[in-house]
Amino acid sequence: MTRPFDAIVIGAGQAGPALAERLTKAGQTVAIVERKYLGGTCVNTGCMPTKALVASAKTAQVARRAADYGVVLTGEVAVDMARVRARAHQVTMNARNGLESWIGGMTGCELIRGQATFVGPHEIEVNGQRLTAPRIFINVGGRAVVPDFPGVGEVPHLNNTSILELDTLPRHLVVVGGSYIGLEFAQMYRRFGAQVTVVEKGPRLVGREDEDVSQAIREILEGEGITVRTGAECIGFKPHADGVEVGVDCNSGEPTVVGSHVLLAVGRQPNTDDLGLAAAGIEADARGYIKVDDQLRTTADGVWALGDCNGKGAFTHTSWNDYEIVAANLLDDDPRRVSDRIETYALYIDPPLGRCGMTETQARAAGKTVRVGKRPMTRVGRATEKGETQGFMKVVVDADTNAILGAAILGIEGDEAIHAILDTMAAKQPYTTLMRTMHIHPTVSELIPTVLGELKP
Repeated sequence: MTRPFDAIVIGAGQAGPALAERLTKAGQTVAIVERKYLGGTCVNTGCMPTKALVASAKTAQVARRAADYGVVLTGEVAVDMARVRARAHQVTMNARNGLESWIGGMTGCELIRGQATFVGPHEIEVNGQRLTAPRIFINVGGRAVVPDFPGVGEVPHLNNTSILELDTLPRHLVVVGGSYIGLEFAQMYRRFGAQVTVVEKGPRLVGREDEDVSQAIREILEGEGITVRTGAECIGFKPHADGVEVGVDCNSGEPTVVGSHVLLAVGRQPNTDDLGLAAAGIEADARGYIKVDDQLRTTADGVWALGDCNGKGAFTHTSWNDYEIVAANLLDDDPRRVSDRIETYALYIDPPLGRCGMTETQARAAGKTVRVGKRPMTRVGRATEKGETQGFMKVVVDADTNAILGAAILGIEGDEAIHAILDTMAAKQPYTTLMRTMHIHPTVSELIPTVLGELKP
């Protein structure tokens, strides 16, 4: 027997439940199919638990620096990893339980637990029963890549999910991958008290950023005692009496490093390999990302793909924006498109990196004539008052049109201050509009107009 619905949502990540609510409020019947935990990556293995851990690590670091602020603490600062882990887990559980109540309260929505597999263009199978709907929305997210490094199958290793289960402190954590996820874990575990080494195959950390940003991030991490090994062309693994021996470099420096624990943080892949996409005529690229158009429609009529599985963004905010785009087009007669949005994201080391639009390198590669404004955080009053002066702010402007092309704020509150620039870009206003806006003192944001007033070729 096939059960009919008006819509089926596969996956209860960021986009799925919100879309289900909009559809049910429009009078439609909706089935949400989830094989594991409600909330997807963000709630369970991404933003919420990791930022809770970042907060604990930040607190430990501030406590160690208490004397710098005239605060006297007696005794050594200690970190109870079991309590740290329990706090992060509780943050996840609170959010997951909230989602359970939210979905349960949607009239016309049914939550079905199990693995969904397409058996036809508008039909899926879950737990032996078949569901059909004229509209199907795929929101299945992604997972960590396990690279084909020599010996990787012969040694124990962690990923961004399994490391959240640790309730003891590693003696020496080796992080393979010098990008966003890897660096956040590297810094937090160093602040918890572990020895940490970051191994990156490329020539620098976070290679998609400008070189000055990459170098500043490296200096921040090395300043906290993290060992950084870039240009690691001989990554491989062997069992060792003290844990795992990680091959690093064939040419210079120590050829290997031995860690008690290894974290693999070298990328993500979409959870699409077991959906039976071919049965529905849904095309995916060579990496498994579902092909979508500018309004997130797949190659199959009546099927959309939202979130990490469509390759259009790997963030909670891009998944949420996917929901907004689909809902606007289907329910609001508002033709929103993926191409309308400006790329923006953050790296949550401390201090954080807030980013929007193009890097300087990307702008020049695109043939733009640019002007650049840059100011170290040592010249930002808010930063000096708080005693956190690492990093800088940088804005890239089109010299021909005065449009802001992009920005990077690596520094205290950079993840918040970046939105002043992002909003100006979204409003399609020239940089002079932001430059002439009066901001509150003392804030980080107040120095953005100053930076714009100091643009240089």
